[in-house]
Amino acid sequence: MSTASLDLASADEASSRLGISRASLYAYVSRGLVRSFASPHDSRQRLYAVEDVETLVERKARFRRPAAAAATALDWGLPVLETSITQIKDGHLFYRGQDAIALARTASLEDTARLLVGALDEDAFLKHSRIPGSLPGPAFGPHGYVAQAVRLLSEPAPRETRAAEVAAILRLMTAAASGGDPGIEPIHIHLASVWKTSPQAADKIRRALVLCADHELSSSAFAVRVTASTGASLRNAIIAGLVTLSGPYHGGMTERVRAFLDNPGTTSPPGLRHRLYPDGDPRGRALLENVPLLASDATTLKTITSASGGSPSIDVALVMMERAYGLPVGAAFTLFAIGRTAGWLAHAIEQRSQAALIRPRARYVATDEPSAQKSSS
Repeated sequence: MSTASLDLASADEASSRLGISRASLYAYVSRGLVRSFASPHDSRQRLYAVEDVETLVERKARFRRPAAAAATALDWGLPVLETSITQIKDGHLFYRGQDAIALARTASLEDTARLLVGALDEDAFLKHSRIPGSLPGPAFGPHGYVAQAVRLLSEPAPRETRAAEVAAILRLMTAAASGGDPGIEPIHIHLASVWKTSPQAADKIRRALVLCADHELSSSAFAVRVTASTGASLRNAIIAGLVTLSGPYHGGMTERVRAFLDNPGTTSPPGLRHRLYPDGDPRGRALLENVPLLASDATTLKTITSASGGSPSIDVALVMMERAYGLPVGAAFTLFAIGRTAGWLAHAIEQRSQAALIRPRARYVATDEPSAQKSSS
């Protein structure tokens, strides 16, 4: 990202303005709350965005006023509950304490689901699941895929053990994309076979699924937890996450990225950076490693990474991977949804174990009287 238009402060200035130690400032940077840049005059020095510092100063002032704090408790970036599933720290993503980037080099989505959910039998994915016999054709993209997955998840389900239910839900999400029963075949192998891709593409599909598996308390994970906290079924909790993911500012960002890559001169580039990763999204970098990008995408990637100062977001990487291997249009969102299901299942199960209803309060803001009650004179 160009710093020409940004006001920047030294670490001492930023920490002094916030009234915190330099160690706390670095923690804010790792959480994506304050952007950090290399000094153009000294590569060993970091400078900090004054705009972000002032935003935090104002936020801290609000929290000294209880009513204001309550009104903003769900603002972006504020922690609202505890979890042992995923952590984002110092620009790194961890699943149950394991580095997700390292895990993605060899693990399957099934391995990752076992890790995230916990307490699953080793053979949880070695038994067949009940999949409807009459499946429609494959579906892709936020609209078609979501509709198909919701239909499959809404069908009557047998009483199952937790492991069997987890496996069945992951396979139903896969069947919505492939139009077929994955059986006990690894999900990435099943998708690669249906999509008729190369072994190299199959491995990238595997890696994409693992990198998308969870991302702490994203909007969709929060929706899953709210739903699970009411006592709703696991399948209904996953539906809540899925429809939330489809929004254009979440997983639906992949559609906006594709539109930009198709016509890079007509729209502004979306999804370049993630606020939790000041130095770039490590998932995007890991996914695009050794991917034979289209020439046009390689040029665009070079341009946007130079402008943004870091690696591209996972949304950008998913779409570029889709295009590089000739996957069906919309497969980027499909992979995002199937992979993220592992995390949603973990969040739903963890929330159920806490036996607490998530029920924030609203702050009423008076408005003008309804027009129907106003005088007609």
